[in-house]
Amino acid sequence: MSSGDDYLFRAAELLAKAECESDPGKRSELENLGWAFLRLAEQARRNSANDIVYEPPPPKLDDPKTKN
Repeated sequence: MSSGDDYLFRAAELLAKAECESDPGKRSELENLGWAFLRLAEQARRNSANDIVYEPPPPKLDDPKTKN
């Protein structure tokens, strides 16, 4: 299971709890958390599609480490 799936599962859990909550304040907070986890799931999905390769910067010409 990917990290995005974990976020989706948690969002579903929180939104289901919000539906059962009778206190409007708690319901609102649970809904907000649920939507935040849905946004995290979407971000995780987009991040998994990125192929990031770190390339160190080229050495400076006046760097004494590069002189022989």
